[in-house]
Amino acid sequence: MGVMNGEVELNVPASKAWEIFKTNELIKKVNPSLLANAEYLEGDGRPGSIRLFKLGSGVNKYVSESKQKIEEVQEEPRNGVLHMKYKVVEGELKNMYDPYTVTFSFRGDEENNKCIAGWRAEYQPLSPSVAPPEKAKDVALRFMKAIEDFYISSNLLATNCN
Repeated sequence: MGVMNGEVELNVPASKAWEIFKTNELIKKVNPSLLANAEYLEGDGRPGSIRLFKLGSGVNKYVSESKQKIEEVQEEPRNGVLHMKYKVVEGELKNMYDPYTVTFSFRGDEENNKCIAGWRAEYQPLSPSVAPPEKAKDVALRFMKAIEDFYISSNLLATNCN
């Protein structure tokens, strides 16, 4: 089983980055060229929910959609970390790796309005010719960095994301 990790610093409080990430109406506005749409097909974001990401024109030649089953959600910060773990159950990534499990996390420094956004993938390539998911990592980290621009430009600084 392969494991890949990455993280970026955001000038966004972890609680706000988390709200943007888990809220479909907000996350799909972050960077439509990377993520065109997000919706819960079943459930509301708790474990067992099924979420569909339709990727944008900037990446859909690599992956056009990803259906995910949410396995774990930490909404109350434990050690300052909020996270969501899901397993890809349909889409191009499922055709390359099985399993393919991803955890997005936001570790906060609320005093300084910053957080570390983390991405972790656990994966098993279906054949020796399938490369590790470097491209998925790069897209995920670019997308999380775009949360910062969205947060600042959408005037969420002074308002509640809910």
